Amino acid sequence: MNYNPIQTHTWVPLTIQEEGELLIPIVKAEGEFVTDSEGNTWIDAISSWWTMIFGHRHPKLVAALKTQIEKLDHIMLAGHIHEAAESLSKALLELTNFDFHKVFYSDNGSNAIEIALKLSIQYYQNHPDFRPRSEFLVFSNSYHGDSIGAMNVSGKNYFNRIFSELRFPTKEFPAPNCMNCPWGKKPDVCSTECLNALELEIKQKPYAGIVIEPLVFGANGMLFYDKKVLIKLRELATTTQTLLIFDEVFTGMGRLGKAFAYQKAETKPDLLVMAKGLTGGMLPLGATLVSEFIYKQFLSKDPYRAFFHAHTMTGNPLACSVGYASVELLKEKGLSQVKQLENLLQKQVEPFQKSLGKRIENVRVMGGIFAFEYKETIAEDEYLNPVGKKIREKMKEFRVLIRPLGRTIYITPPYTITEKSLNQIFLALEYTLLSFPESD
Repeated sequence: MNYNPIQTHTWVPLTIQEEGELLIPIVKAEGEFVTDSEGNTWIDAISSWWTMIFGHRHPKLVAALKTQIEKLDHIMLAGHIHEAAESLSKALLELTNFDFHKVFYSDNGSNAIEIALKLSIQYYQNHPDFRPRSEFLVFSNSYHGDSIGAMNVSGKNYFNRIFSELRFPTKEFPAPNCMNCPWGKKPDVCSTECLNALELEIKQKPYAGIVIEPLVFGANGMLFYDKKVLIKLRELATTTQTLLIFDEVFTGMGRLGKAFAYQKAETKPDLLVMAKGLTGGMLPLGATLVSEFIYKQFLSKDPYRAFFHAHTMTGNPLACSVGYASVELLKEKGLSQVKQLENLLQKQVEPFQKSLGKRIENVRVMGGIFAFEYKETIAEDEYLNPVGKKIREKMKEFRVLIRPLGRTIYITPPYTITEKSLNQIFLALEYTLLSFPESD
């Protein structure tokens, strides 16, 4: 039995309550599959919002959870420390080759972003050589979360426009987009013209930080851009002594083929934010990785220089233990699995384009991401374009779960997905889109 959102006691997110969308009751999961209450098996083609990077209920993650619950369930991290948090912190720092010095835990990506923003502002407050700074440079197609601070450094869009009066001062610039460059440039001849306005601004006024999703703008359309953009931002941040913040909630933990996107881009930020795949999707956990030079400005006996920020479940032992197992899996097999997955996705590009012709455009692959746009002639509001829901509903006939971003269709399957399941996803996409009219 499927449920209407109005019938449930739970307020289901990102759902128009009276639209009539039926909810699928899920009762169990394994690998890339989830099973509903009637026994139907579905392929989770987007890893449940990009989290289940090793599939559902991976045995090593389950084992880590069982082992930890027998020893310690939770202890507040203020005034205490425990092995699970320390082990994960060391493992994460090792994963970055100690490009960072400390790990500050939270329980989701929005909170991890909030921590990075607050650290940035207080860094300038604490530093004897700087005047206070509190404004950030942000990008139009970015999404960093739904809490107030994270929302403020996101681009102004459908997620946050109704709360515009709550925004603190930021300066927004058009997001780099190497798929449809407004300057008509290709990456091999690009001189990062997309950053000219930002460069002029940052040289005229001090800012606390630049906030960006490295290499891929995720929730606002899976927009890809070249690493030279990040290299230029690093140069500008260094020259103007501005902090560079990378939001790797989506791209971290191997999604682009390296442990972190900054490693793929060969450009180190000052603060790195991660969540989602950190625990393989099993438990909520976020982390903000902090450079040593930032941490040093908080080393003081003066209580007003301390960072007074905490969450009740910060560094939860269960989440940290599963997170450690997830990092171990990434090092053992995960990155090679992403490479294999990328190769399989690349093989789908040509036949997929040939089969669907003018119905689609901008077919692209990076790491474990396959994305494209459905050519829709109706002018609709980005994410709210109804064609996305129509495609999602049609895909249900093939027992494949996707969640388009308006007319942008993407899959981000678990790294462990079988080739058989991957072929089933593409077959379902092909049949679904062929049932829609071809663009003129």
